[in-house]
Amino acid sequence: MGVLADTARAAGGQVIGVIPRLLVAKEVAHTELPDLHVVESMHERKALMADLADAFIAMPGGYGTFEELCEILTWTQLGLLRKPCGMLNVEGYYNHLLQMFDHAVAEQFVKPAHRDMFIADPDPELLLERLLAYQVPKVGKWLGRGET
Repeated sequence: MGVLADTARAAGGQVIGVIPRLLVAKEVAHTELPDLHVVESMHERKALMADLADAFIAMPGGYGTFEELCEILTWTQLGLLRKPCGMLNVEGYYNHLLQMFDHAVAEQFVKPAHRDMFIADPDPELLLERLLAYQVPKVGKWLGRGET
């Protein structure tokens, strides 16, 4: 993430860092950022990032990335957030996860309208264009009594 932050700053972009105090000791906090928030917990981190962000993009990562991505998707599904969500699917990294999302739709655990709330693209510029153009739909009641 440090390389991405440095590249964005070099191109004139604004970068805001949010890291829990616990991870400052375990990871390298990017102390060169002019806007670095050190928070007390992962929950506080995610809440602040959700508040600060205009959209969300997951890049290839591990468990933490998967968890944060699914939490943001869930918040969007619940209507707690109305911000575009996407992933940069570099070299098909997320193909299996996307297949799992589609499988959840096929098995009727996820509504197609909720699956459509998520945008994936391998091209960073196209992903940004799609996110900028996307309007999160308002989805009414998810289940009727006969569907529970």
